Formats: sequence, C-alpha cells, structure tokens
Amino acid sequence: MTDQEGFPGAADAPVPRILGNTESLAATDPGSAGALWRLAEPGRQLDANLIRLPPRGSIDTHAEPDLDVLLLVVAGDGTLGATDGPHPVEPGSLVWLPHGSVRNVTAGESGLTYVTVHRRRPGMQIQGRPRP
Repeated sequence: MTDQEGFPGAADAPVPRILGNTESLAATDPGSAGALWRLAEPGRQLDANLIRLPPRGSIDTHAEPDLDVLLLVVAGDGTLGATDGPHPVEPGSLVWLPHGSVRNVTAGESGLTYVTVHRRRPGMQIQGRPRP
C-alpha cells in the first residue's frame, strides 16, 4: 500500500505535521518565562503559543474582546481569576475563555506552563485618512 492509498483526492492537500512536544518544550530551562513556542506556519487560520509563567508570576486582569481562547495547562499549577471567583488549574486543565470574559492568571510556587489556541487575528492594514 502506498502512502496516499486510502486518502483519495489528497495529493495536493496540506499534510498534517507534528510540530513539537509540549512536555519537552516545557522542561527546557525552568528559569525562562514568556512564549516558549509560537505557531508560525504560513497560511494558518489559528494562532497558538506555549507560555511559561515563573513561580508566582501573573498575567494581569484583562478581557479579549474579539477572540475565544482555549487554554491547556501542561505543567505546574496556578489560578485562573474570573468574575465568578478563583479557579485552580493544574496539568490537564482545559479552559475555555470566551471573548469578552474578564480574567487573569497567576502561577503557583512551581510556575505555570500552558498552551493557548485561538483564531488568527487578521494582519494590520494601513488605511488612508478619511476625506472630509
């Protein structure tokens, strides 16, 4: 059986790819913080990031007005703050952050590493000044 048998019409279709391993990415340099990985493939419809917060680090209270975000905790622990109170998160916690929701994130004593996924934002466009 050839690789394409069983996938009729797929000759010109994009091919799924394994991009990495969140467990091994999260294990790199425990002292690092911020985005450890970003989805950067051209033509994508999604954005995704692997984020590490240092112990007791936080993301300030904010709302994302336009995009729903899916958050998956891969290492460490922490708290998701929301208008209905604090929610503990740990590896395996899968959180939906609906657009417009007000939230913050605080890492626990061992830090917090999580993946976020959301629809890709459209690129910025330069527009001319409106005419009077």
